[in-house]
Amino acid sequence: ISFPLGQLTINEKVNETRSAIADGATEIDYVVNITELKAGNQDYITEEMTRIVKACRDANVVSKVIFENCYLTDEEKTTLANIAREVKPDFIKTSTGFGSGGATLPDVKLMKSIVGDDVQVKAAGGIRSLDDALAFVEAGATRIGTSSGVALVKEFNKRYGN
Repeated sequence: ISFPLGQLTINEKVNETRSAIADGATEIDYVVNITELKAGNQDYITEEMTRIVKACRDANVVSKVIFENCYLTDEEKTTLANIAREVKPDFIKTSTGFGSGGATLPDVKLMKSIVGDDVQVKAAGGIRSLDDALAFVEAGATRIGTSSGVALVKEFNKRYGN
């Protein structure tokens, strides 16, 4: 939803979410409005997250909030994670995979340290090796977003048996 820049209005994002669900989506990933976050408009971000997560909950659909960390300061990441801890989407996610950077271990650790067990963390973007994927899981990610999934599973099976 609002991929990859997150610049749609709240109403547009909610409508896009409902439309995707009506078309059969069982999981929704949406990109936060980074412009509003950088402007310090926490109320806007809270309303956006609350309304999209509610639309997902009402339809029994998984909600994932994409932070796009490569464009954020640690303070902004902390702000988003604190909002997520209160709103409780199913996941917060590091990246769309289309920004200037992907998941980092420090980001996953920071996000997980704030949301605890209330919200899951998905590490996405730039994860191409099994060792990297396992390190992200160790850091607190419960899902990995990668375009190298088949290779990672093959390496896992080779290393640990099937």
